[in-house]
Amino acid sequence: MGNLTQAQIEELAIHCENAELQAYEITKITDDFPDMTYEDAFDIQWAARRRKEARGHKIVGMKMGLTSWAKMAQMGVEHPCYGYLADYFSVPEGGEIQMDELIHPKIEAEIAFVTKAPLKGPGVHIGDVLRATDFVIPAVEVIDSRYKDFKFDLKSVIADNSSSCRFITGGRMANVEDVDLQTLGVVMEINGEIVATGAGAAVLGHPAASVAMLANMLGERGEEIPAGTFIMTGGITAAVTVNKGDAINIRYQGLGAITARFV
Repeated sequence: MGNLTQAQIEELAIHCENAELQAYEITKITDDFPDMTYEDAFDIQWAARRRKEARGHKIVGMKMGLTSWAKMAQMGVEHPCYGYLADYFSVPEGGEIQMDELIHPKIEAEIAFVTKAPLKGPGVHIGDVLRATDFVIPAVEVIDSRYKDFKFDLKSVIADNSSSCRFITGGRMANVEDVDLQTLGVVMEINGEIVATGAGAAVLGHPAASVAMLANMLGERGEEIPAGTFIMTGGITAAVTVNKGDAINIRYQGLGAITARFV
């Protein structure tokens, strides 16, 4: 149940989206609205999504965030969250990311799923996800919280589209039965130096569990994951800060690599 009025929801959606589009920091919104609920937070996120669609942008996928216990502890939140991916978030493999459009970006290595059948909670589990998966593919998410010093609580980050801002896909797609997603290893390099490593089990024990959680969270709002949806499942590695001029190279065990440059 929400505590904010529809006018407040719309006002806060504009507040958060303007910070994203114009790349400036804001204070977390629960400072001014301490009684807002999780339902309010998702309502704000969905209102900002509708604003983008009304301007002609296409929603090209979904993302899960804060999907490891270490990351939740790092950011001081208690549950994973989700957000959406707009068309202009997509960066081609080997492409350039404009730092002037961002505030204080970080990168995470992830595994993305593409579905071939709809998933709708409640009760979706890993088996349902694997049966509904068309293929998996390496991905890198660039997260960029609009909140000052990258500090927030769970309700504030949900309203801020879970810090989503850019993503890159690349490497080689694979069938889920051909990959051990729990032990799939990742090595992240920035400017030729290894800065993080990880394995798929860092994502809620199995990346498919993240997709199941997304389906169940969307189900609480009467929504589903349609067939053909691209879903980023959350960071296998820690989120690593990047700076202007950095070149990144993330290698995925048996699935190739993703490169990009921040300019």
